[in-house]
Amino acid sequence: MPDLLIELFSEEIPARMQARAAEDLKSRVTDGLVEAGLTYAGAAAFATPRRLTLAVEGLSERSPTLREERRGPRVDAPEKAIEGFLRGAGLSRDQLESREEKKGTFFFAVVEKPGREAPAIVADVLETVIRNFPWPKSMRWGSGSLRWVRPLHRILCILTDEAGAQTVPLEIDGIVAGDTTEGHRFMAPDAFSVTSFEDYEAKLKRAKVILNPSERAETIWQEATNMAFASGLEVVEDRGLLAEVAGLVEWPVVLMGEIDEAFLGLPPEVLQTSMKEHQKFFSVRAPQTGRIERFVTVANRETADHGATILAGNQKVLSARLADAKFFWENDLRTVDRQGMKAWTDRLADVTFHAKLGSQAERINRIAALAREIAPFVGAKPDLAEEAARIAKADLASEMVYEFPELQGVMGTYYARAAGHDDAVAAACAEHYSPLGPSDDVPTAPISVAVALADKLDTLTGFWAIDEKPTGSKDPFALRRAALGVIRLVLVNDLRLHLDRLIDAQVLRHQIDAKADAAELRDELLAEIAKHGVFGSAVRTVVERAKASAPAWIEKITNHDSDLSEDLLSFVHDRLKIHLRDEGIRHDVIDACLSRNEHAPGDANVGKDDLTLLVKRARALSDVLGTDDGENLVQGFKRANNILAQAEEKDGVEYSFGADVKFAESAEEKALFAALDAAEARIAPAMKQEDFASAMEAMAALRGPIDAFFEAVQVNDENEVLRRNRLNLLSRIRQICLGVADLTSIEG
Repeated sequence: MPDLLIELFSEEIPARMQARAAEDLKSRVTDGLVEAGLTYAGAAAFATPRRLTLAVEGLSERSPTLREERRGPRVDAPEKAIEGFLRGAGLSRDQLESREEKKGTFFFAVVEKPGREAPAIVADVLETVIRNFPWPKSMRWGSGSLRWVRPLHRILCILTDEAGAQTVPLEIDGIVAGDTTEGHRFMAPDAFSVTSFEDYEAKLKRAKVILNPSERAETIWQEATNMAFASGLEVVEDRGLLAEVAGLVEWPVVLMGEIDEAFLGLPPEVLQTSMKEHQKFFSVRAPQTGRIERFVTVANRETADHGATILAGNQKVLSARLADAKFFWENDLRTVDRQGMKAWTDRLADVTFHAKLGSQAERINRIAALAREIAPFVGAKPDLAEEAARIAKADLASEMVYEFPELQGVMGTYYARAAGHDDAVAAACAEHYSPLGPSDDVPTAPISVAVALADKLDTLTGFWAIDEKPTGSKDPFALRRAALGVIRLVLVNDLRLHLDRLIDAQVLRHQIDAKADAAELRDELLAEIAKHGVFGSAVRTVVERAKASAPAWIEKITNHDSDLSEDLLSFVHDRLKIHLRDEGIRHDVIDACLSRNEHAPGDANVGKDDLTLLVKRARALSDVLGTDDGENLVQGFKRANNILAQAEEKDGVEYSFGADVKFAESAEEKALFAALDAAEARIAPAMKQEDFASAMEAMAALRGPIDAFFEAVQVNDENEVLRRNRLNLLSRIRQICLGVADLTSIEG
């Protein structure tokens, strides 16, 4: 079975497109070959700046001959029907067969589709792939119609078996496929022929081209870290930059250069960002101080002076870039020294956050108010939490962040310290953006946690209030990420928060900002809220008090929308299910714990908005359901619940009280009464003490008595007194279990 080698040789492919392009080439070619009837043993794709390569092993030599039978009309059918069948089958009348069947004699067409040789199939598939390749951006050149990311110069396409290599016959826009390629643009530009993938890869390496991007990346990292280690330094790890640089070179030559002494006083993040974004340099730091002292650049060729000229040019350009960064840094520090951070926070009043959500300054006011309210629940001082929230986004107006937006928060920390703010307040400037994803670090400092939660909750409530929710795969405002951030902040810090009250508070603030016509009226209501609080029913109380004191303008404020809060909390629960899936906790377990509140005594919302409590209960239930007792209890509970539901529907009454042990006839029935009494005695205090493991174990212990009861006792007895008593006994099973978790939500 032959092996297939394809290389598409062009001008430089942007590094960011290479990995995807290699995968697209592999999937589209192999899918096309399989669809055409060829099989293969394995395939691998590679990319360099100037070539996409695909190697397919064990390709079948030809596609199989296919034989298809089609039943046509009856032999006595109208002539037009027979002619239509012949046209569809592509046959003549004498090529049809007639066969007797139960319903008569029918025409049959036997169509054979002969197999094709692999070279012809490969040529067709490859031409289709090339002409329809999914580049994010493509171009035409010359007078041809072909579009490619950059001008395509060569197509190498050969099939190799024991007899040798043969070129696949293919021509696209004047480019004829062959068995030749080229080496490094500068160090080995001559063309050479190849006979197999192994021959191709070896000759490329001799021609100063490393085909495998992973090998190029490993070479860069190993040489860079060795150079740094020899100087007592270390390279700052950046896997994204490493992959990008590996896509910029075919023959990586690693060089380490000096940073001018005048710039070493810049914050390391500034140096690192400037070098990465503008020059694609790796930062090299001193392990003891964390100061960035050198840089690593990767050239695409070897030179007679061992890279001295390249380094000199890079250092000259880098100095110009860092001079700009130093100018911004010093200007920002002068601003902070003269005016503190107020100059920037005032400027944010003219910066729109969203057309329907007001300015950044209005948003900061909302975040500051909510951070102050969250502070006691996370162990932070309210004054410091509010202070941190008010300056956390100030650096958005700084010159440095304007030039390097990715440094927002980081620069705020430096500027806040320079302005004399508490270290914990300064740290919140950077940390309040976290976590940005499922693997990002979660802040644990109380002030940072308070501001981070307030920031994310304001984002969620704001976009919910203007009905800009995620739809399908679209989430332009990263609201799923914000919800996951709230979840991780709460769970990692083991916080006991009533999220519905926090959501209520921020929804009201958004409504005030959106509806109040005059700033002084808005401030008056906000003062009322600050005085009396905003949690839970206090929201409505404040509004009622404001109506009594200022009825003319309070009507401008939309009444609090509880449906909005419920919908947003439900969205958070959905993200929680996805987050806990990695722990092996099923979504129906979360549903069972959420639905439990509707059946439990007291406030049905308790536990729904307390994510820490909810997760603890879900973990305990998940553990119990992983046991035989837990799994079988669910079946016993559902049996009891179904019998009870059918009886209540039939009789038109609710069997929810009155089960008396004196009417119990069998030992199994009496044992169930005793087991329910014992379980109830254990479950109630355990749930009150939030000892969910004990409560779940007590519930699971009912499995045996329930199973024995159903084996020995007929619930729907002819004696009406016994029947009612047993139905009320089933009601006790339902109520006790539902007080722990809604087992009707458990699948299976």
